[in-house]
Amino acid sequence: MTDIKFPMIQTTKKTGNEPLINFKGETIGTVLDFWKWAYSDLLDNAQRGILAEYLVANALNLQNTIRTNWDKYDLITQDGITLEIKTSAYLQTWGQKKLSNLIFGIQPTYGWNKETNEYDTLKSRQADIYIFCIFNHTNPLTVNPLDLNQWDFYILNTKIIDRKVGNQRSITLNSLKTLGAQYCHFEDLKSTIYNEYKKEAGI
Repeated sequence: MTDIKFPMIQTTKKTGNEPLINFKGETIGTVLDFWKWAYSDLLDNAQRGILAEYLVANALNLQNTIRTNWDKYDLITQDGITLEIKTSAYLQTWGQKKLSNLIFGIQPTYGWNKETNEYDTLKSRQADIYIFCIFNHTNPLTVNPLDLNQWDFYILNTKIIDRKVGNQRSITLNSLKTLGAQYCHFEDLKSTIYNEYKKEAGI
């Protein structure tokens, strides 16, 4: 293991009121101003993915934690079930000639340890459960990623993915259904995740 001379810096949760200070010590904005500038486009592929992670965190009562970039998995439940959240959507922020196809990345990766800054030596799918979050709305005039009625969720145990498709890098919604991915609404996310985990764990 690499000797760590500079340990991992712990993140504190921001309120939005923290000031942005210039070289004169004057307040020229706040963290909330930065958030509004940087993250208002919730349909953007990257921001939609982060929003989907927050939705799942909310369903599991994990919304008071702090998101970590580049970890082995996206979320971990209070009792240790690790989750990988993937998103896809029919609508994009750019002009489209047709609706987008629903495709999800599922490739095995080298897991990274944020405390040691080291990678695993073997590729694998890091989480216990995959959650495929589909922003299902198709009307640009009424699109609203903050409306949970415009989202669908499919849950699948990683063991099934490994067993059925091996090192395959991506997968379509129809293929997920063929593998037995469990469909649910937002309010049933928690119970569906636990049921899918127990099914393969033999609990």
